[in-house]
Amino acid sequence: MWNVDPWLSLGVFLSTAATDAVYVMFNAAVSARRRVPAATWSSVWYLLSAFAVISYTKNWVYVIFAASGSWVGAFLSMTLLRRSSSPVDLDRRQAN
Repeated sequence: MWNVDPWLSLGVFLSTAATDAVYVMFNAAVSARRRVPAATWSSVWYLLSAFAVISYTKNWVYVIFAASGSWVGAFLSMTLLRRSSSPVDLDRRQAN
């Protein structure tokens, strides 16, 4: 049960980080009402999540790596979104 493959653990971590980053981008596209980007991010989201789900369903310990990757992915993508929104952009959004 506790026999953990370090490479698979890293793969699960990275795939869930990427999955959550894509999920945040999907939500940003939906919030901006951009259909094509939202649909694209949605399909990428499901493709990435497949690796993690298939990997950790055989051993529940991988859920820990999936959860930590998920947190990191969401945090980093929100950081990138925050930096890409300059004060001028925010003023323009509030005016609309």
